[in-house]
Amino acid sequence: MLPMHPIFSCDTLVATGAATADGVALFAKNSDREPNEAQAVTIVPAKVHPPNATVQLTNIKIPQADHTHGVVLSRPFWMWGAEMGVNDKGVAIGNEAVFTKIVYDKKPGLIGMDMLRLGLERSSTAEEAVHVLTGLLEKYGQGGNCGYKHKLYYHNSFIIADAGEAFVLETAGKHWALKKIKDVYSISNGLTITNDWDEASADLVNLALEKGWCNNRSAFSFRDCYSDFLYTKFSDCRKRRSRTMQLLKSQTGRISTQTMMNILRDHGAQAGAAFRPDKGLTGATVCMHAGFGPIRGSQTVGSLVSHLHPEHPTHFVTGTAAPCTSTFKPVWLDAAPELTAPSEYYDDESLFWRHELLHRQMLSRPHASETFQAERDALETEIASEALHRAALDAETRTSFSQKSFESIREFEDKWLDNIRMTGPGSPAWLHHYAWKNWNRQAKIFNQRG
Repeated sequence: MLPMHPIFSCDTLVATGAATADGVALFAKNSDREPNEAQAVTIVPAKVHPPNATVQLTNIKIPQADHTHGVVLSRPFWMWGAEMGVNDKGVAIGNEAVFTKIVYDKKPGLIGMDMLRLGLERSSTAEEAVHVLTGLLEKYGQGGNCGYKHKLYYHNSFIIADAGEAFVLETAGKHWALKKIKDVYSISNGLTITNDWDEASADLVNLALEKGWCNNRSAFSFRDCYSDFLYTKFSDCRKRRSRTMQLLKSQTGRISTQTMMNILRDHGAQAGAAFRPDKGLTGATVCMHAGFGPIRGSQTVGSLVSHLHPEHPTHFVTGTAAPCTSTFKPVWLDAAPELTAPSEYYDDESLFWRHELLHRQMLSRPHASETFQAERDALETEIASEALHRAALDAETRTSFSQKSFESIREFEDKWLDNIRMTGPGSPAWLHHYAWKNWNRQAKIFNQRG
């Protein structure tokens, strides 16, 4: 029986300093969720909290830390937590839904996105973030609905990185395995750690033996023993991870911020300029496009690339859906424009929703993509290069540059929206058009054509 709700298909990547062109670690992630589940770029400053304070998470309330680090987050608008983010110490975390044989706790509880934000707010290094996350698992477990319009329950995996080291942490209920990353790594909605972990929860192997998921201790593999077959298969995680690892390894020693941006835009080895997001009812690509039916119900709704320089990290966010139709914009924790928070409905002042006019017009117009992307790449490359050169300058200078970058990108996208509308209606596949017509209606996008 096929799953009857969206299976989120995110991808998280890391390249340590040993694998990059300039020796600076790089972190990147696409967040794939429901098409109208607007993602907000949120900056929360560092804070000192009073004794015995509590914090209200998405579903539950827990004791607050005495001090929380400043964070830049990309988060679903309705959640306390985030899909990805970086703190003021240069710790970056991205999470992935993973589907395991451990029964999901459906009562309101601690979800992976809340764990991610707590890890960022409460840690100064990647290693410390690992201890925060495993401590949260031990104390609270994980559970509760993680879906927006459609309820969805899953466990989580994480890539956790800072300027000096990176880890992959994969979980199943309260059970977990951890591996230190040497050069490059990616995760894509499926467990990847076999028997090569560096640390693991105490009963990880014993439980698999007791459940009959493994015949003997020497044959144990966390991935093979704990993965749920059906949901793991339909997430297409193994194909996507194979693709991202291939792209990372092929560029090892030359990986740059632009490399990471390009990987997040990837539609597969055979796609090319003629890629049609309106074709097909199954399958997932790194740059994910929603379509008709239960398997393709998710869409890349936000992307992040972080240059984790040990003294002055720089972050590039889309704040918008579909990185193939988006432009990465520079932000710093102490230097970024104020952004209107999105909701579930179209708002012309919202970065996310304003871009949706362009994104949704381009879905059925592949003839426009090649020219758009060439112009976009030239603009983006110039902005990213200048941002990295300004990273060590004062906050006022960087704030001004970030603001101007957002403004120039808005002007560029407005120009392209006008150009595309003048070409007349597109010709999408009927089922794809039907699906997006419904999403447009739900989001109250009434000025769409084509």
